[in-house]
Amino acid sequence: MSPQDPLDTVSDARVLTETTRPGAESAAAAQPPLRPGLWLLKRSPLHWVSLAMGSGLSPVAPGTVGTLWAWLAWRVLDPWLNTTGWAVVLVAGFFVGWWACTATARALRVADPSCVVWDEVLAFWLILWIVTPAGWGLQLAAFVLFRLFDAVKVGPVGWADRLFKAAPGQPPGWAQGFGILFDDLVAALCTLMVMALWLA
Repeated sequence: MSPQDPLDTVSDARVLTETTRPGAESAAAAQPPLRPGLWLLKRSPLHWVSLAMGSGLSPVAPGTVGTLWAWLAWRVLDPWLNTTGWAVVLVAGFFVGWWACTATARALRVADPSCVVWDEVLAFWLILWIVTPAGWGLQLAAFVLFRLFDAVKVGPVGWADRLFKAAPGQPPGWAQGFGILFDDLVAALCTLMVMALWLA
């Protein structure tokens, strides 16, 4: 089996089951992290979600690429969804995304893989949902601010990023999957606060 498609025949349901059974932690922790690649997309639809249709596999700035994908997806979906529709998408996206981020983190044996960009997608959709209607200039400002908060992780974003980190030797679990989403949602809140002050 080539390095690019490890565990290709092992289902994510099995990964989730085996890493949550008693006594599995020490065995999982002893295994080295896996390198993300197209093999992930062949394993489960959950990885299509967490990697935002593969945009998270970008070799350069996957978080920024994932946020750009979120912006494009918003422009495509927004004419078809009203405020209530977006609220449903965001709530469903949070819970499905939590599941997907956890599955990908466990599959790669990394608590917060850089290729997982559903957190950026969900957080930026939240920002756009709240600032809409907004022109291209305001949306671009939101994009830049959000990427700044997410990348630099100052103040509350840094606190949120550290809050659900796994202990050394601990395999990723549901708490780490939640943490992947949580710090980006805090970055979205910080972005919205700065924009509210700016526009006041």
